[in-house]
Amino acid sequence: MKKILTLFAVVGLVAFSSCEGPEGPPGQDGVNVEAEVYQVKGVSFTDANGYNPIIPLDPAILSSDMVLLYRQDGTDNGAPVWKLTPELYYLPDGTLDFGYNYNFTVRDVSIYMDGFDLAGVSTALRLNQTFRIVIIPGYLTGTAKSANKSSFSDYNAVIKKYNIDDSNIKSIKL
Repeated sequence: MKKILTLFAVVGLVAFSSCEGPEGPPGQDGVNVEAEVYQVKGVSFTDANGYNPIIPLDPAILSSDMVLLYRQDGTDNGAPVWKLTPELYYLPDGTLDFGYNYNFTVRDVSIYMDGFDLAGVSTALRLNQTFRIVIIPGYLTGTAKSANKSSFSDYNAVIKKYNIDDSNIKSIKL
């Protein structure tokens, strides 16, 4: 009886040691990708571009990355004031006047305006705008994608939280 149990144990050991599960997702072989910020100046929303300029990203981002978009909304004591998009403006009666919004692919960011009379929006809010695109690798965000959007509304807090070197902003030329 002991020989049969030993035989089953050896056969079981060999069988289970050759089992293999599915291969995991590809890694980056020790490369630690950091969050980064791109700045694009001179963005204009016009009828010619369908109020939807496309900003190319090079290198491409990963599909797991989180992309945040901030528009410069003036300055405060010489420091830029950044507003997280989507950013909406309402008429006095509470209806939507216009707004900035965006979507992205791994190769570009599409910034667009929503509204009913976009040509009637002040040129100060349509032409020559400055945006910052913050790309945060998926492994840094954890469950942040489902977190309250207000946790990302403060540009400076995001820069601090993800240890982004704000002096090393990459420029994108249009």
